[in-house]
Amino acid sequence: MSYENIGRRWARAVFEIGKETNSIPRLEADLAAFATASAANEELAAVLNNPLVPEGSREAIIGELASRMGLSEAARSTLRLLAKKRRLAALPDIARQLARLADEDAGVVRAEVTSAAPLTDDYVGKLRSELEKATGKKVIITQKQDKSLIGGVVTKIGDRVVDGSVRARLAGFRDTLLRQ
Repeated sequence: MSYENIGRRWARAVFEIGKETNSIPRLEADLAAFATASAANEELAAVLNNPLVPEGSREAIIGELASRMGLSEAARSTLRLLAKKRRLAALPDIARQLARLADEDAGVVRAEVTSAAPLTDDYVGKLRSELEKATGKKVIITQKQDKSLIGGVVTKIGDRVVDGSVRARLAGFRDTLLRQ
């Protein structure tokens, strides 16, 4: 089930709290860590999202886990409120949307670069520089590998994809030849 709309609304509210308290990076990291931990443990997720578990027990579990993880008080309060409103299942979407809002606020965009082989640091630096010129923002690059690309790179920033792979070029040549 997708909680994208719920995640967007809650993330906006959490973002505003983080902005007021000047704790956006910490809040973002804490909520992402809790979302990852609860998603990694099916039993924990089942207990936290089970409406039959008493609210006090759920709060105690969240409090104990938050203490062990060293989460901030703002994150603990957010998690308690999410539990009370039965919105913990939306936490991964909230964390994702909060990260997006934090990036926007910091003037950062994230690019996913996929290549057939590992890229050199020099190449990644030049690519980052070009992407920063094109977007006017600081760019954080995440690298992936896909041997089926044969060569070249595919760069994805948000909804935009620039496919400079050999696979895409060969497919273009094939389409051109089939049309003739």
